[in-house]
Amino acid sequence: MEARGTGTQGSTNPIEPNGGVRAKRILLFGATGTIGRATLTELLSQGHHVVCFVRPQTAANLQRVAPETVVRTGYVSNTKSIRQDAFRGDQFDAVISCLSSRTGVPDDAWKIDHQANSDILQIARETGKPHFILLSAICVQRPRLAFQHAKLAFEAELQASGLPYSIIRPTAFFKSLSGQVERVKAGKPFLIFGDGTLTSCKPISDHDVATFIAECLENPAMKNKVLPIGGPGEAITPRAQGTYLFQSLGLEPRFRKVPVALMDWIIRALEFAGRFGPKYRDKAELARIGRYYATESMLVLNPKTGLYDADATPSFGKDTLFGFYKKLANGDETPSLGDHAVFDRKSRV
Repeated sequence: MEARGTGTQGSTNPIEPNGGVRAKRILLFGATGTIGRATLTELLSQGHHVVCFVRPQTAANLQRVAPETVVRTGYVSNTKSIRQDAFRGDQFDAVISCLSSRTGVPDDAWKIDHQANSDILQIARETGKPHFILLSAICVQRPRLAFQHAKLAFEAELQASGLPYSIIRPTAFFKSLSGQVERVKAGKPFLIFGDGTLTSCKPISDHDVATFIAECLENPAMKNKVLPIGGPGEAITPRAQGTYLFQSLGLEPRFRKVPVALMDWIIRALEFAGRFGPKYRDKAELARIGRYYATESMLVLNPKTGLYDADATPSFGKDTLFGFYKKLANGDETPSLGDHAVFDRKSRV
């Protein structure tokens, strides 16, 4: 099925968006995720003609919030559907993938982060030489988890494909650093590992990531590159995040330290239980994901020293995490938690 909006985006002819940049025909995957939705909004604001490929059950909602876009429906887990329902033999100036596995467990990761993207890439090559823009993640620099290995495997395929590409590796998203907002509002302490300074990151907003993705379309210097990107300002530790969150809510900072060894014990217990059923194997992987984010900085990794380097992590955009926290405190924003948030609003620790 294809639903077409009534605006200028329904035309297949290039138009001149604001600023005189030539409009491009773009096929977008992952448009219903938070980054994908922001990317769609930014592309439309620049006058590009966007075709989104989504599951049938999400099409109506996407069409309501973005009536200017063309929505095609099908399943990224089905190669035939990608070919017949998404591409339909059409040529595009660019293919953008904001796909990401929902959980990060092995089956999900290899099905979406690798195989779905691999199928999209192969069909894109059959239809022409579109610029392939991939939303990846900065954490693949030190891969220890299934979804990181799956992402890296596809990154390698893309780099060897012969298509022009841009591989974007953002640092931490605002949503993944907002998992403790509700517990802090409820008067509970902010949970930290160690003293809260084990890790740091340069958080970046959905809007700024989307703007960066759109810039890849026009900037030749961003082609055939792996592009790590963080938000503006200095790197921020979890303790600094918690301190500002309390301050924005007008509360006295309170922290509870969680030993990393506790997560190690939980992981070992789940790994043992995993011998008797896949449910526990998946839970063990989720626990490993949580431990990873609790102990690894989301910054550029210096391959010579093996250390994370805040100064080497490019900054981009205008939105800050502290500004986002202030909006949350004022009720101007609602946190949208990612599946990989270390602490969610249901935490009872």
